[in-house]
Amino acid sequence: MKIAVCVSHVPDTATKVNVGAEGKSIDPNGVTYVVNPYDEFAIEEALKTKEKIGDGEVVAISVGPDANKETIRKALAMGVDSGVLLKDDQFRDSASVAKALAEEIKALGAELVFFGKQAVDYDNSVVGQMTAEYLGYNCISVVVDFKLDDRKVTCEREIEGGKEIVSTTLPVVITTQKGLNDPRYASLKGIMAAKRKTIEEKQPAAAENKVEIIKMKKPASKQPGKVLGSDATVVPELVRLLREEAKVI
Repeated sequence: MKIAVCVSHVPDTATKVNVGAEGKSIDPNGVTYVVNPYDEFAIEEALKTKEKIGDGEVVAISVGPDANKETIRKALAMGVDSGVLLKDDQFRDSASVAKALAEEIKALGAELVFFGKQAVDYDNSVVGQMTAEYLGYNCISVVVDFKLDDRKVTCEREIEGGKEIVSTTLPVVITTQKGLNDPRYASLKGIMAAKRKTIEEKQPAAAENKVEIIKMKKPASKQPGKVLGSDATVVPELVRLLREEAKVI
């Protein structure tokens, strides 16, 4: 079985991000990039599935510039067999990324596809579902437990206020959530082996963006706090401020 795992190259959530000079993208200077944290659960589940069935190949796929090879290489160090970079230096929205991924997955013949539930840069949480739609595959999102029995897939997924059990059949796209597994660390042996593994560079399928970034800006700075006093005499003033300034009552 060929298993695809789609990975994103994203800014570290601890990195201080600034808007670029043109106001439509982030300034890459000083930004540390990492494997999208949710994609680590996808990688681990793909590897666990391969180990369980005892046969197959796991392929990591990423859409973006040459720098995305760093993230693919980390997936290879964890145990992924090979990687594909759909190289594109231009901005692609979620639909355009999904179209490129779907075409590559179709060409690979992968019937089991893993995504993280969302990328932590844009937080759109739709690329996995869109890819499934382009492929005509079944899709289960926000998965916290995954089981594969022959061609039957049974998952537990998070919903508002609880969880539900869902079953379907291959081919399927799975988007993974924290709690599904504990991603393995890349061993020294895995890191060395990753240097010898192949990352194939391809031209992604053409697709028109449906979304245009008009402007990016940082959120407004928080207003400084106020200390009104320490006894009950400040309550009227506190109520006034909550009503007239904060407008929360």
